[in-house]
Amino acid sequence: MRKQTENLFTDSIVYSLDTAKQTEYDNLLEESVLLLQLSGEMTFETSGDRITARPGEVYLVKKHQFVKTTKTPKNNEFYKALMFVMKEDILREYALENQMETKEKYRGESNILLPESNYIKGFFNSLIPYTQNAKSISHPLSILKVKEAIELLLQLKPDLRDFLFDFSEPHKIDLEKFMQANFKFNVPIENFARLTGRSLAGFKRDFDKKFGIPPRQWLQNKRLAEAHFQIVKHNKKPSSIYLELGFESLSHFSYAFKKQFGYSPKASRIQHT
Repeated sequence: MRKQTENLFTDSIVYSLDTAKQTEYDNLLEESVLLLQLSGEMTFETSGDRITARPGEVYLVKKHQFVKTTKTPKNNEFYKALMFVMKEDILREYALENQMETKEKYRGESNILLPESNYIKGFFNSLIPYTQNAKSISHPLSILKVKEAIELLLQLKPDLRDFLFDFSEPHKIDLEKFMQANFKFNVPIENFARLTGRSLAGFKRDFDKKFGIPPRQWLQNKRLAEAHFQIVKHNKKPSSIYLELGFESLSHFSYAFKKQFGYSPKASRIQHT
């Protein structure tokens, strides 16, 4: 099957159609997103959750977290999804227009499966005709649609107010705890720094104090140690784990593994079976 790239209506509304068997991405979510799964499945993994979105399900996913995403066509259907990017400037505009204030940082769930709602379903259905023409939604219309989505979410779950209008930046958190929970994500070092509430220089300085080695070296060592454990203790195939452990290719993983342990991942698996 060939892969079709995502259709981007605007920078706020994304229609994704994928014919490939499976694709994976590691990202830092800069903005919260509202997702409707149309067909196929999306599995997204964060440091605290592993969730599979199935057709008809609607998820609200919080910003400021790493997400590893797998898109999978199912039942001879393409993978299809509609996603709203809840951009901060639009949220701030809505909050100003409606005199919305939040006094506390949001501390609830980061990934929320929304209850079934005819209003939410009807709202998404109104966008389906546009999926055949990526240029049909103008920028002004996309802003109105995002605001409509905000309004419907607040009607459905008023307690989402703090979720949506939390404009705080990540604060300085425990470095070791964060890295142990997020080492599998293949993202730039700058993103690790940001989510721990540090500048890049401050992150590197604190990292050296805590671990005694540079971040990239620690990440490589940690990922390889986890790979060795998965292969030896759980008989995992190298091809099934290299992506989920943050390696960009199987060849790169195999080279780094052999350099670290003196034998290939395949040889390690054979020795312990």
